[in-house]
Amino acid sequence: MALSDIKDVVAVGGSRAGAFSGPVPILTAAVLWGTTGTMSSLAPAGASAAAIGSAGLVLGGLLLFLSTGARLRCTRGERWLVVVGALAVAGYPVTFYPAVARTGVAVATVIALGSAPVFAGLLAWVSGQGRPNQRWVGATVAAVIGCAVLVLGPEVTGGTAPVDLLGIVLAAFGGLTYAVYSLIGGRLIAHGHSSNAVMGTMFGVAGLLVLPVVLGTNTSWLHTGRGIAVALHLAVFTTFVAYRLFGYGLRHTTVQVATTLTLAEPAVATVLGAVVVGERLPIMSWGGLAVLALGLAFLTLGARER
Repeated sequence: MALSDIKDVVAVGGSRAGAFSGPVPILTAAVLWGTTGTMSSLAPAGASAAAIGSAGLVLGGLLLFLSTGARLRCTRGERWLVVVGALAVAGYPVTFYPAVARTGVAVATVIALGSAPVFAGLLAWVSGQGRPNQRWVGATVAAVIGCAVLVLGPEVTGGTAPVDLLGIVLAAFGGLTYAVYSLIGGRLIAHGHSSNAVMGTMFGVAGLLVLPVVLGTNTSWLHTGRGIAVALHLAVFTTFVAYRLFGYGLRHTTVQVATTLTLAEPAVATVLGAVVVGERLPIMSWGGLAVLALGLAFLTLGARER
């Protein structure tokens, strides 16, 4: 029996499998994604937002592809799913990061991550993968509201809420692309393919697709120690490790639940901003954090295996 098979048996065997084989890896991935904003802010001046995100995807996608250990053998129909999934993965950094630059981290985060579980639920329903249940709807509504209050609290209390129509559209597209590649990844994994092979192939192809974005911009920031450190963090932790965990979690939970659980990301990012950067949060934001945590806890404790 291969090591991966042993891990699967341990993960799904027994009564403790539910939360720890699905939601916990996904929440851990969300924690790693939550470090993205803090690390990106440390990049040298002159690095464009899209280039920073794309650089992490290029290297991280290569690591995922090289470490798959198995070739993804697909039918003709599944090959098209892989292509669409790779396009969606490539679309995230070139939509979300520019949205952040135009609207600010707060607005872009709420729109992208708040819309992702809604898109995932609707796409899964339309594609016949199941109608969202009441637990998911209730937990998602609470989590999205909590996320909005948490992140937008400083904007509201400060009286400055930047509004940029193009930025809002880009952020929504970011949420849509995230939902699409999560849904496709979940479907391929449900068909019996290795989660490592699925994520490695989609992200490896996506890395090639966004390589021109990196090469077509000023790359001088990558010639500095700080720039290399930022790119390596985004590649190794927020792409390679995080999507390994996310892919494994998708084997044991639905995409709708997974995308809702990743709303933990802005909570982590906000807390890091307060602890590491020294940002001060109003009481409204701490209240939003509590509502978000309750929504995610409600969803996690009630999670069942696929």
